Amino acid sequence: MGIVLEKGTFIDEAKIGALLENVRTEPEAVRDILAKAREAKGLALEEVTQLMAVTDPELLEELFHTARSVKETIYGNRIVLFAPLYISNLCGNECVYCAFRSSNKELKRRALNMDEIKSEVTYLVNHGHKRLLVVAGEAYDSKHSLKYIYDAIEAIYSVKTPKGEIRRLNANIAPLSVDDFRDLKSTRIGTYQCFQETYHRDTYRKMHLRGRKADYDWRVTVMHRAMEAGIDDVGIGPLFGLYDWRFELLATLLHAKSLEECFGVGPHTISFPRIEPALGSDVAAQPPYPVSDTDFLKIIAITRLAVPYTGMILSTRENSEFRDKCIALGISQVSAGSRVDPGGYEESENKKFDTSQFQVGDYRTIDEVIRSLAESGYIPSFCTACYRMGRTGCDFMDLAKPGEIKNHCFPNAVATFQEYLEDFASPETKEVGEKVIAEVTDSLTGLAQERCRKFSELVKSGKRDVIC
Repeated sequence: MGIVLEKGTFIDEAKIGALLENVRTEPEAVRDILAKAREAKGLALEEVTQLMAVTDPELLEELFHTARSVKETIYGNRIVLFAPLYISNLCGNECVYCAFRSSNKELKRRALNMDEIKSEVTYLVNHGHKRLLVVAGEAYDSKHSLKYIYDAIEAIYSVKTPKGEIRRLNANIAPLSVDDFRDLKSTRIGTYQCFQETYHRDTYRKMHLRGRKADYDWRVTVMHRAMEAGIDDVGIGPLFGLYDWRFELLATLLHAKSLEECFGVGPHTISFPRIEPALGSDVAAQPPYPVSDTDFLKIIAITRLAVPYTGMILSTRENSEFRDKCIALGISQVSAGSRVDPGGYEESENKKFDTSQFQVGDYRTIDEVIRSLAESGYIPSFCTACYRMGRTGCDFMDLAKPGEIKNHCFPNAVATFQEYLEDFASPETKEVGEKVIAEVTDSLTGLAQERCRKFSELVKSGKRDVIC
């Protein structure tokens, strides 16, 4: 196994190429695959390849319908919300599609100090957020070393306001050694997230010209090191648009398969960023392999069927209308009210320089996002219970696959949504939210329904952080 991990040979380009050269799309074969997918036991790469080739409108709608059904069976109508917190755009890499790349002189560089970080967190907490993803450019100098990241994590968790605090912090930072990952785990992060950007070696070389990130193998094996260090939950994903999306999707699933074979559980989440314009980047303005909206929806639907129990994340890169379509087909987590630059929340109206990583597509406030979700029948969730009660990695999957996790997820989602409605919501959002909580609770049975009613009343009476 050592050489496989060191050199990342679990991304078998020859195998992927062979699969893509031998695609069959007979309607009956596709329908057989969809029938299997409805059992929520996953799909083989050969089956995924056949679904990727579907273009017939009728078959495509059957694919989307199946994805909606599987998602509803596993996740119900819960959508988890979070916000990214960019603390630095300093970077030692030269990634040609990214505004943070080291040679970009148009970008105003900034690394927030601890007081500035606390100010950003206070803003987010006071707008209702409970889950954050800390993001930093990959700088390698001593001033902005791992100690800066660790100090930032401590600062984030230290913020306590009358409106609450951050209950779980996930991290998207540069790949680390096993020993450094052990240190990162001790800071109480939740999921560790890192994107390969592109799994295609030759494309990776052309897109990453300098810096530590130019080492394909160091990056593609990062999750194996993280999980070896004891981090249970990891998040992966490519940046769609750098290479053929079909290759990237198959490679992502091979990555997930390798983690499951090595550690007994695959990635906790897969993210779906699609390349967007970035300051001073011709590549970002004109992606080498643009992904159409239809193909992007196929990517999401097929992934939900291939790895049914994996969390699927969509950022604010996409506009609000399109995000709604993606959520229906498989997305289980979305960012809301996001800013993608250091200091972007509190200082958003007074920015004099562009410090953003990419162009945002959904500019709605968190309240507007929540109201839209509730109007569509979803329960927006700020739940962090599984992280804090040890239901991570294999333990989470042991509850998820037989369906027992629903007795925890629905009540925790309702409780956190009720908190938002009581403490932060506009009158319009509160009215819509109360209605959807009542509807969802009435649709449940047994322990899940009992807990939902109890938790909702406890929150209304003044209790907070009610979890099971």
